[in-house]
Amino acid sequence: MDGNFTNEKIELMELSFISKLKIIDLSTVLAGPSVGTFFAELGAQVLKIENAAIPDVTRSWKLPSEDQNSNVSAYFSSVNYRKEFLQLNLKSEVDYLQFIDLVKDADILISNFKFGDEAKLKLTDEDLRSVNKNLIIGKINGFGAESDRVAYDLILQAESGFMSMNGTPESGPVKMPVAFIDVLAAHQLKEGLLLALLERQINCKAKTIEVSLYDAAICSLVNQASNYLMAKKIPQRIGSLHPNIAPYGEIFETKDQQLITFAIGSAIHFEKLCTFLELENLVSDERFSTNQNRVINRQVLFELLQARIVEFNADEILNNMLQQHVPAGKIKNLEAVFSENTALDLVRSELIEGTATQRLTSIAFKWK
Repeated sequence: MDGNFTNEKIELMELSFISKLKIIDLSTVLAGPSVGTFFAELGAQVLKIENAAIPDVTRSWKLPSEDQNSNVSAYFSSVNYRKEFLQLNLKSEVDYLQFIDLVKDADILISNFKFGDEAKLKLTDEDLRSVNKNLIIGKINGFGAESDRVAYDLILQAESGFMSMNGTPESGPVKMPVAFIDVLAAHQLKEGLLLALLERQINCKAKTIEVSLYDAAICSLVNQASNYLMAKKIPQRIGSLHPNIAPYGEIFETKDQQLITFAIGSAIHFEKLCTFLELENLVSDERFSTNQNRVINRQVLFELLQARIVEFNADEILNNMLQQHVPAGKIKNLEAVFSENTALDLVRSELIEGTATQRLTSIAFKWK
């Protein structure tokens, strides 16, 4: 394996049954590769296969500050961890036969081919299972298996409703600053593949799991979708504000010029916040006496709260809210986030092709 793991203090969560798995990762960009990384971090052998002439495009997605001569970018590193790397041109008969030999004892194959490429490359389910009937196949596509439309996360955020809701009236539609739909689709594929492993173990049947970015996006609209489906409420761009709760997402400035926010999800939270700010009269004020009234009058409420919050330093407010179990937080940039050990504990380091790389773990759950 091409990897010199420098985070020796990290105890990798290698599960005995996962560590016996062999996974072939033919996918590129973010969604598929992140699924491969998930299994690799759990201990599976993951072999990432790229065409030397057309490698994973994210190798070239570099910040201006990155080494232009390196074949590894920060973006590529974020979702390619603990993998072996192999260059094969599947249009070459010699390389294709080498690939098929690898498939014979593989457990899972992950891909995100463009429409029609599976047939051209002789990688259909039938082709693959003719040499390994126990192979579980995981596929990610953009707009469904029958669509030849090129899909990038930005386009899915645009067409699934997320951009229309995100931003402010002044900003216009805004995309999420991560490839959010790719991340959601990856989680869907992980879940499907884990179920497929269970199905194969119990019923000796190998399944194909297919996830489209579009379906993953639509299925993640959750409460906003129900707001529309049940109440015909079309979400508007309201910045960080919550359409059903107030104050929730309003950004307040403190005396020491820090930005903080609150997630006031109950009447008890609101009462505790008002008590700390010595604004107990707001609790009984008809305009703010119920959550619905607070949503209706949220701008007036914001102004009243801001007038008091600016008299306190951020830590004074946040420490009190912590003691009172009221959800509140400081708005931090990534420098501030990674100045804390709780975040640094989730960082994983590795040499990839001679380049020192870092990324966050793909595993947020604890295994006990």
